[in-house]
Amino acid sequence: MRNVLLASLVFLLTSCATVPEGVTPIKGFEVNRFLGKWYEVARLNHPFERGMSNVTATYSLKKDGDIRVLNRGYKEPKQRWQTAEGKAKFVSDPGTGQLKVSFFGPFYGGYNIVELDKKGYQYALIVGNDRTSMWILSRTPKLDPTIQKRLVKRAKDLDFPVESLIYVEQGTRN
Repeated sequence: MRNVLLASLVFLLTSCATVPEGVTPIKGFEVNRFLGKWYEVARLNHPFERGMSNVTATYSLKKDGDIRVLNRGYKEPKQRWQTAEGKAKFVSDPGTGQLKVSFFGPFYGGYNIVELDKKGYQYALIVGNDRTSMWILSRTPKLDPTIQKRLVKRAKDLDFPVESLIYVEQGTRN
């Protein structure tokens, strides 16, 4: 019985960082170019971010090789800033945009980069473990509408419910 429980626990802890069926993370990923501040342009509804505007994610390299993740947003109903600090690790090789992110101890979720401006690292399409988590990120508060439309189409082609996207208000708070 103990072995079954242990095996179940290991399965649960390691199976949370997956890729949705039919989705492939990018190759040729360069983590040092990805580091820094990103603005959330659009997202599917996510409990932590519900009611938030001015959402950003800042990534920095830790001494142990993990990535520090600092998410920040303004919680409109409470009229205050909220932050969450986590860590990200590569699932396989660092040249593949497939990471796992944790904000709660040993529990990880998938962080899969499926579209990235490899020339300038100015925008990205990120998806989670399944089709309920998706983010469009940009280095600037506003993304070129042509690029945004292309990223939304890409997400739609991957069967994400883009009709449910929340477009994040940026720039109204410091």
